[in-house]
Amino acid sequence: MLIRILAFLLETLFFVLIGAALLRAWMNYQRINMRAQPGTFVMAVSDWLVKPLRRVLPKAVAQSRVDWASVLAAFVLALLFALLSALLIGALSGGLEGMVDLNVMLLPALLLAALKMLLRVALQVAFVAVLAFAIISWVQPGSAMYVLLGRLTEPLLAPLRRVIPQIGGVDLSALVLLLLLQIGLMILG
Repeated sequence: MLIRILAFLLETLFFVLIGAALLRAWMNYQRINMRAQPGTFVMAVSDWLVKPLRRVLPKAVAQSRVDWASVLAAFVLALLFALLSALLIGALSGGLEGMVDLNVMLLPALLLAALKMLLRVALQVAFVAVLAFAIISWVQPGSAMYVLLGRLTEPLLAPLRRVIPQIGGVDLSALVLLLLLQIGLMILG
């Protein structure tokens, strides 16, 4: 029971950290002001890793439109999560002997687990952003949060809007995207 609680807490912590790094990268790519929420939260949660990575990355990479330091931070965090999860599973399966057996674990397995976590967090963050955008569009259209979420989700919704017609004046692209994101999460699971 204790191991399951630790695994849950570990996953929750890394979901927040990886999600913040990915959201920071996306907000920077979309040129969204980081001085307003959720930018200040995202920076507060991810600065400890992103800032040192910015100093290490070559200038050409650091000055591109893509915030590679934030993307790399998300990947490093996902890799750390995979490693800690493997250690936890090793402790669960065989105590200290199980943890020693982890030395034979291949790096590709850790990389695959890290990529899976990274993709899962990206899909879940996109899901939450699209769902929040859809709800706010009904409740408070025109608010500052509506504008922010619109800028975050528009690149994801625009291709669907070109294909899916409005029905009775209702834009169903957000609903279709939510379904696609949920299917993606099911495939990953």
